[in-house]
Amino acid sequence: MAKYLVTGGAGFIGSNLVDKLIEAGHEVRVLDIFVTGKRENLNPKAQLFELDFTDLEAIRPAFEGVDGVFHLGARPSVPYSVEHPVESTQTNIMGTLNVLMAARDAKVKRVVYSASSSAYGIQPQLPQHPDMTPNPQSPYAIQKYVGELYCKQFAKLYGLETVCLRYFNIYGPRMNDVGAYVPVFTFFLRQVRAGEPLTVFGDGEQSRDFTHVSDAVAANIAAMQSGKVGNGETLNVGAGGNTTINDIVKMFGKPAVHLEPRAGDVPRSQADISRTKELLDWEPKIHFRDGLAAWLRSQGIDPVL
Repeated sequence: MAKYLVTGGAGFIGSNLVDKLIEAGHEVRVLDIFVTGKRENLNPKAQLFELDFTDLEAIRPAFEGVDGVFHLGARPSVPYSVEHPVESTQTNIMGTLNVLMAARDAKVKRVVYSASSSAYGIQPQLPQHPDMTPNPQSPYAIQKYVGELYCKQFAKLYGLETVCLRYFNIYGPRMNDVGAYVPVFTFFLRQVRAGEPLTVFGDGEQSRDFTHVSDAVAANIAAMQSGKVGNGETLNVGAGGNTTINDIVKMFGKPAVHLEPRAGDVPRSQADISRTKELLDWEPKIHFRDGLAAWLRSQGIDPVL
């Protein structure tokens, strides 16, 4: 069994990953300051380091004796980055650099970095493949792509094994439901509970490759353990599907109103996961309609299928 550190381990994806690692018998440390993470998400068997990874010297003790690091900590919001580019840059770029520095100096074997499909931006065709030239449309997308570049350089210059996973719209249990910047699912849920119509930005035909959190967790573990990666590879983590916001509205079964499009939004995204399957021996298991229907039922809503 191994000893792992999960940054953002009290967050949505991070806490699901921590649970799975502990279930498998690994020793797990969590680095989190609960900006978007929640204390109730913490696995009681994990060791908590309540430290801010924008402070390199402060976080060094959390990395000592660790075999691998899953770097999920971030400010994961396009709208937030548009409104707060300096603050989000400090977290998403400098924080990532600090994690890589601390991992290198502690002689950690591998870092699995949570990148973002937002790095693709607007592309001439779908599905999106890691060989495509990035075209980020927001500060957040730029920040997450810069993190990839740092991972590649640390593998090349310092021999720190790294893997970059570009997530495509992860959803599922423990999605963020607090604050102004929440996923579309929990945004709609709030409106349903308030008796309000669903708010759709733009015409609703923007499409996404929605991916269940359990599939993202499995990809992280595969990326940490695979002997075929470690040189800063960029791999897509998606379901390979293409669902519009209007499709989601139909599953909620509620009326909607349309507003002006949001700055930084990408019109469509879909993952080419062929390389991920090849290098990680991984593939998604949860079909989107099944995954969203299960989540809606868990929230007391009967999905329209």
